[in-house]
Amino acid sequence: MADPLFEQFARVLVEYALEVQPGQLVVVTTTPSAKPLLLAVHRQILARGAHPVVQIRLPELTEQFYRYASDEQLQYVAFDEQIPVEQADALLTILATTNTRALTSVDPQRMQRAQQARMALQETYLRRAAEGTLNWCITLFPTEAYAQDAEMSLEEYTAFLAHAAFLDTPDPVAAWQAQSQEQQRLIDWLRDKREVHIRGQDTDLRLSIAGRTFISADGHKNFPDGEIFTSPVEHTVEGTIRFSFPALVGGREVEDIRLWFEGGRVVRATAAKNEHYLHRMLETDEGARVVGEFAFGLNRAIDRFTKQILFDEKIGGTVHLALGAGYPETGSQNRSAIHWDMICDLRQGGEVWIDGQLFLKDGQIVV
Repeated sequence: MADPLFEQFARVLVEYALEVQPGQLVVVTTTPSAKPLLLAVHRQILARGAHPVVQIRLPELTEQFYRYASDEQLQYVAFDEQIPVEQADALLTILATTNTRALTSVDPQRMQRAQQARMALQETYLRRAAEGTLNWCITLFPTEAYAQDAEMSLEEYTAFLAHAAFLDTPDPVAAWQAQSQEQQRLIDWLRDKREVHIRGQDTDLRLSIAGRTFISADGHKNFPDGEIFTSPVEHTVEGTIRFSFPALVGGREVEDIRLWFEGGRVVRATAAKNEHYLHRMLETDEGARVVGEFAFGLNRAIDRFTKQILFDEKIGGTVHLALGAGYPETGSQNRSAIHWDMICDLRQGGEVWIDGQLFLKDGQIVV
């Protein structure tokens, strides 16, 4: 019997997030753990007259690849990686891992080598998304691993996901439309603004957004969603910032990251845990020390840190920066093999000033 929650979930993903149209090629990538949601999504795609292509990934294969592949194999981009990026009209990724630490002991240099070989593919992905020829969405299926990371039971985590995605409301699409309207109001206010000044605990950072475009993330790209993002003018980031929550990547937690910027580049970086890995990431390529994204988290239904960036970067009252590649549609010119989000919590004593006017205080928007 189909689960009503996942039926609702699938409908919102296909109709609202991806806006699937008849005749489109829709590629869905996930793991076997997401079977209930995958089946529901597949039915919805068929019902809308589109063509579903399903790619099932075994998580163990990823670990095995990074451990045993030769340098040549690490850099080989297979056709099944190219098809979704180059040919699909819509791309849905359903995260559903059963072990979020599986890659912790993998040599990060091997992972970086594989990422660098896929930079051209990543740039195609970003270009097509900016042009509007590729609709994409990343979502998540609740697993025991995610629940354990968030220190919840699976039942609690599933309810948390439903609440964060507005699936527990009478009309989730209407709820997302209301969220979208509020985010658009803020984007309209931010239009033509120039300087951002972030102040908080061990944080005093300035950056320019002059000539850059804010994008509303309102459930069409990530689901759940709830942020507005842009890219800073690359050379203008100055000062220091301390990130409140661990930054997770490749199964590793890098805790208490502090970055110092001069002329738009990270000139000093420390971390209380896995500092060596932080430095490794910063050496990935020339663009890895540059900020590619600056964003405000605006989803008030997400009020706690869960160690899952899909949720955590949307926490209402936070800002986040991403080191590395930026989104071309914002005006970003930074290129990198990485895009690493780091979150700064401003809900207790933090402020954001924009062109000398208070925009956010203690996590609350005040304009």
